Formats: sequence, structure tokens, C-alpha cells
Amino acid sequence: MIDPNAKDLVVGVVGCGAMGQGIIQVALQGGLRVVAYDAREGGAAAGRDAVIGRLNRLVEKGTLEADAAAGMGEALTVAGDIADLASAGVIVEAVFEDIEVKRALFEKLEAVVAADAIIASNTSSLPIGSLARGCRHPARVAGLHFFNPVPLMRLVEVIRGPATDPAVIDALVVIGRRFGRTPVVVKDSPGFLVNMGGRAFTTEGLHLQHEGVATPAQVDAVMRDCGHFRMGPFQLMDLTGIDVNYPVSMIVFEQFLNDPRLRTTPQHRALFDAGRFGRKTGQGHYSYDGKGNVVDAPSADHASDAAPATAVHVATPNDAALLEMLDRVGLAVRGDDGHIPVVAALYGEDASGFCARTVSDPRRLVAIDTTGDTSKRATLMTAPGAGPQARDAVAAAFARAGVAPTVIADSPGFILQRMRAMIANLGCEMAQIGLATPEDIDTAMKLGLNYPLGPLEIVEDMGVAHTYGIISAIHEATRDPRYRPSLWLRRRALLGLPVHTPA
Repeated sequence: MIDPNAKDLVVGVVGCGAMGQGIIQVALQGGLRVVAYDAREGGAAAGRDAVIGRLNRLVEKGTLEADAAAGMGEALTVAGDIADLASAGVIVEAVFEDIEVKRALFEKLEAVVAADAIIASNTSSLPIGSLARGCRHPARVAGLHFFNPVPLMRLVEVIRGPATDPAVIDALVVIGRRFGRTPVVVKDSPGFLVNMGGRAFTTEGLHLQHEGVATPAQVDAVMRDCGHFRMGPFQLMDLTGIDVNYPVSMIVFEQFLNDPRLRTTPQHRALFDAGRFGRKTGQGHYSYDGKGNVVDAPSADHASDAAPATAVHVATPNDAALLEMLDRVGLAVRGDDGHIPVVAALYGEDASGFCARTVSDPRRLVAIDTTGDTSKRATLMTAPGAGPQARDAVAAAFARAGVAPTVIADSPGFILQRMRAMIANLGCEMAQIGLATPEDIDTAMKLGLNYPLGPLEIVEDMGVAHTYGIISAIHEATRDPRYRPSLWLRRRALLGLPVHTPA
């Protein structure tokens, strides 16, 4: 086995496209020697020039010393033939996502590298076990999955194939750190960690749209303002491109044998089939101008000319969070006179179910989501058949107090509760199947997708029992196996244990 801490360790990078160039750059910035190879004529030289150009721009910006950049340039060698990779202690393959192409490449690499060299694939979707299947020494094959753009994304997934030697994984963790990345160890599985875990965020947003609960603008606004996500799911899909996220969604869904938790919606496919890929085509969930700015951005705020309510009757009088919200926006609490709005804080339950269970008047009930940050935005919903008077009066009271009201159709769990519960539940399921440790799951989702909290940290924030109660209520309301609680979450909720408690 190679010494991953060796000062003279040589890294071979095969494939000098955008990802390969990024891997070369971070390896050089980590003080490693790099040999770059590309099967395309002139591909490696072009990749070298692009990397050196980026390093020189860092010098111009004052973030890299000129001497350091020059040293990195000297540490980068272009291989004219695959045999020139013989000195590499670790090879990182970053070629086209075709399993036969990669298998043929691995066969050639095994013929030239040392017996103790590591061969790692940067694949984002192909099973490491399948890539290693034809290798003479599959124990040295693993995944080293970087994220684009590599120099800016701090995460690297170290993928443990079924035959991978544990010492290889340990070595790649060290090498990943030498690259300046944060490594997380992941079991070989469809989509690995981030691509699988990210399905909850986008697909649950799509299901809210599909069910007519909320518009993309409403979902995005709630997730930004109340959930502190940098982008909402529809913004994110338009940014990455429907041509990217729809196929990935389908690959992960199909490779997990159509697990309903990973199911997307017909609208997602319709956008893909129509070529409405988002910013890159000018049309997606939103419309864009030539600079990528949203055209005629729809509002998530409810507007009406109703007079603000001054008092409400509270149907959940023991909910401290609701009472604090009402006091903050200047709504007094009164007895029910049969006319004033009735408000309730619901958790995983829809307004229809609450009205049926408590014999509340559905025409006047306004359900309010008290979870998340409600300082800027509040989510209100009503049951079918509700008149607009109570809804508009309560919404106007929030608007008067400077809290933007988002009014949605009836939904178990509103927007934020559903979204966070699904992210949390899928994170718990990843822990249950041993995809990674609970701590690495949180780290990966924060670094790989810029989540404000990792999935299991969301459970901590919401409360283990509370999260389990919300996802269970959604499951009960919909009878959709998409919302079945993970056994990891259920067991810790029932036993009163922290969600990070190991199995």
C-alpha cells in the first residue's frame, strides 16, 4: 500500500475536462505532484494550460503568491501516453460517464501502475463495484467523487466498493485532506450520498406543486425566509438544469427499485421533454432573460384589500409558539363568537383533518405554521370550502405587522414542515442503511448542497419526537409510502434517544 503522507506522492489525473482540471488544481494547491493524461489529442496540454491560467488569475487577485503558482506549474506534467502514469501512487479517473469506457481504461491502468497504486474514479453515478468487476486487483479500486466546481466545493466523497480494501479508503481520506477537501466515507450505493440525499429537497417541492398546494415562488420563498436555505428547490433545479436533475432523479429512483421516497412528478418530466431546462434555455420553473435574471418574478405574498383582523379565536390554546406569533402581529385572543377567524397551529396535519377531528368550523379556520423562522414570513392555509374573509383578514394582520403572508391550499405539514421532515427522514434512512455515519451525512449535505443544517441536525432542531410525529401524520393523511417514517427515526423517537445515536 502506498504511503498517502509521502512528500513525493504523485497523483495521476486521467481526463482533463472541467472536472479533471479542477482535481488537478486542488492537488497542486495541496502540494502534490500531478501527471495529467487525456486520450484526446492535445487534451492534456489544454487542461494544463487552463489550470495554469486559473492559478495565474489567483495571483492577479492576490490570493496566491507568484512563486507558489510557479512551483505548482513545475509540479504538473503532461503525459503523452498512458504508460507515463507509471510513477503515480494514486490515479483519479475523470473521464466520460460510460461504464465500458471506464472499465477499458482501468484495464489499461492496471497494466502500467505499480501493484500498490490506488485507482479511484470520480464517477457520480456508476457503481464502484461494477467498475472494479473486471480489474485484476479490485481491492485497490474506490471512488473519489468531487463536486463541481472542484476548487470551490470543499466536499469529496470517498466511496467504499464491495471489494475495496479498508486501507485504500483510509489512504484516500488522507489524500482527500491533502487536496484541501473534507472527505466523507460512503458505501457504494446509487447516487452515493449527496445525489441520493438531495432528492428529498427537489422532489418534495415538486410534489407540493403537483398537488396544487403552492406555486414554485411560494415554496422557494418559504424555504429561504423560514427555513434559511440559500435557494428554494425550484430555483436550484433551474440553476443546475432540468436536463441534469431530472435524469439524476430517475437514475436514483430506478436504482433504488422505485422507492416512493425518491419519486419525482410528471411536471418534472414534462419540463425535461419540452427542453425547458431552466436558466440555460431561458425557461424552466421560471422565465429568464439573457443574463439569467428572472423575468416577471411571481410574488409569494398574499394580497387583498381586506381589513386586518384585530382578534381571533385560538383552537389550539396551549400552543405557546402560536400565542407568541399572534401577540407579535397584534392579534388579540378572544372567545369564539361565531364570526371572528379561528386559528390553529398544526403539525403534520392538514386543516381538513383538524376540522373533522375537533369539529371546528372549516369556513373560518386559518391554520398557521409556527415552525422555522416566522419573523419575515408566515404560512397560512385553509380547508376546502373556506370563505376568503377569515383568511384575508388574518393575512392582512400579518402584512400590517411586516410579516409577509404566504397563503397555500390545504396540505399536511404546510410547506416547511413537509420539506424539512422529508429531508430529515431521508437522512435518517441513509443512516439506517449504513450509507455513511450520521455525522458524515450531515457534513456532506451541508458542504455538497449548502444546506443550513444537515438532515439529522434538522431532526435535532425540530426535536426527534416532533419530527417523527410530523412525518407520521403526513403518512397517515396521505397513505402514501413516500412518507413512511424511517426506522432509524422511529426507534430513536420511541426510546427518547438523540437522533445521532449509533445503531
